[in-house]
Amino acid sequence: MNQRKKADIVISSDAIFTGLTDYPVPGAIAVTGNRIEAVGSKEDIKSFIGNETKVYNYGNQLIIPGFHDFHVHAMMGGLALESVNLFDARSEKEAVEMVREYAESKPEEAWIIGFMWDSSYWEDKRLPYRSSLDRVFPDRPVLLFHAEGHYTWVNSKALEIAGISRDTGNPSYGTIEKDEYGEPTGILIEDASSFITKYAYDLSKSKKAVLLKSFLKEAGRLGVTSVNNLFGTETLSKLDDFELFQEFEENGDLTVRMHLFPALDGDVESAKQLREKYQSDKLRVSGLKQFIDGVITSRTAYLLEPYADQPGTRGHAAFSRETINERVIAADKEGFSIRFHAIGDGAIRLALDAYEEAQKANGKRDSRHSIEHVEVIHPDDISRFSSLGVIASMQPNHFALSERGVYTDRIGKERENYVFAINTLKNKGAKLAFGTDFPIDSLNPMRQIYRAITRVDSSGKDVWNAKERITLCEALRAYTYGSAFGTFRDHELGTLEAGKLADIVILDRNFFDVPVQEILETKVKLTISDGKVAFTEQEVPSLS
Repeated sequence: MNQRKKADIVISSDAIFTGLTDYPVPGAIAVTGNRIEAVGSKEDIKSFIGNETKVYNYGNQLIIPGFHDFHVHAMMGGLALESVNLFDARSEKEAVEMVREYAESKPEEAWIIGFMWDSSYWEDKRLPYRSSLDRVFPDRPVLLFHAEGHYTWVNSKALEIAGISRDTGNPSYGTIEKDEYGEPTGILIEDASSFITKYAYDLSKSKKAVLLKSFLKEAGRLGVTSVNNLFGTETLSKLDDFELFQEFEENGDLTVRMHLFPALDGDVESAKQLREKYQSDKLRVSGLKQFIDGVITSRTAYLLEPYADQPGTRGHAAFSRETINERVIAADKEGFSIRFHAIGDGAIRLALDAYEEAQKANGKRDSRHSIEHVEVIHPDDISRFSSLGVIASMQPNHFALSERGVYTDRIGKERENYVFAINTLKNKGAKLAFGTDFPIDSLNPMRQIYRAITRVDSSGKDVWNAKERITLCEALRAYTYGSAFGTFRDHELGTLEAGKLADIVILDRNFFDVPVQEILETKVKLTISDGKVAFTEQEVPSLS
């Protein structure tokens, strides 16, 4: 026993959630280098303590595997952390005033950028107009992202810089909204926003490095040790910088494991080259991602039947069925894991059909393809997730970001029964993986966990489809093991076991033992990523 290798770190608590049981248990964890050496009782782990071992005891504070956010946009998230957040605005006038105050604090910034406005919460519920921004910002370009990220509100200066006028046509998937006189209103939907972002996001490498540092700092603070960084339409193409990520890794500054999912665009050879170039423990291309539709509130989500409040449309897919199938079959043949943004039941069915066609063409394999969001699903498609081995990648807090009344008006009462059908999908055998879609939502995992187990809607008091609640254990597993499984890393991440990578988080309370509301108040005490401290709230308590 005395010949045992001594650990660098030993942490103990009366509440360790390893992911292998449904509830926390007392115990300790020994860490050597970047690996978990052993997990057991406090007595078992004593023999791993040497003269140089750092020993920490956390009482009844909860120790868990590091959170693995299955869906983020890291660079856009870094930008959002530095920009104005408009979610609390309750009118167009109030939103403009918030932007004005922010802009005065950033006189050096060429572009004024904001996130998270949502006119569904405004009294008139109408989309804003460029003129309200023009009155305050006649000469500085303004770019403000809607809460769902699929449309933007800009001023006339931004339109001028992008060369958008009454004569500018729409992109193949998107709309430049125009008024009754044919003039742009300042609302750009889907890919139309890329006309603006290609200028607003033309940032220097040093500025991008600042944004990445900001994202990594936020991830550490919130206990996020792994992320899946997904392609985010052409509006984000200028922000992502894989070479910058690699520089951070080489310098020892990449404090999260970053799994990259570039665009599924039909160029499989380029994708294979990227996969070969980026394939390390901390930074790797793990698959490909694409959009099939948009979002419910702008009626760009693709539905099987028309929108309840606008029977003339059911949205449409960004690509034809033939293009989707062709790209999926080609990428699947080369072993890529594929992710599709699909919110409406029509888009979800297209994605599932494409995965089924790939199985017919290439044979069934352990592909771990996924569908992102899965907001409104047709009941006939629920069991197909399990039969096709498709992961349901979901962000539970999203249904509380959207104003419930507006959302329901769009889809109607019948489809409302299948909004974010998390528990039904799980019960039908689908594997769940949770994330945030940051910066569409906060990077804070507690919000997603709280929403998954309570189903409290945007009002803060009513429950939306109580039958779709899952347990705390199930939610936590979806945020750790589920995401690791979806990224083919369940053999080394997602649970606390000997031999696995040392990505460990300590929370300030055992949220298995507190009122459910306290989950939202839970903070991270310590984040260990790859065996190193990525965040500490304060000096950790020591027994030595």
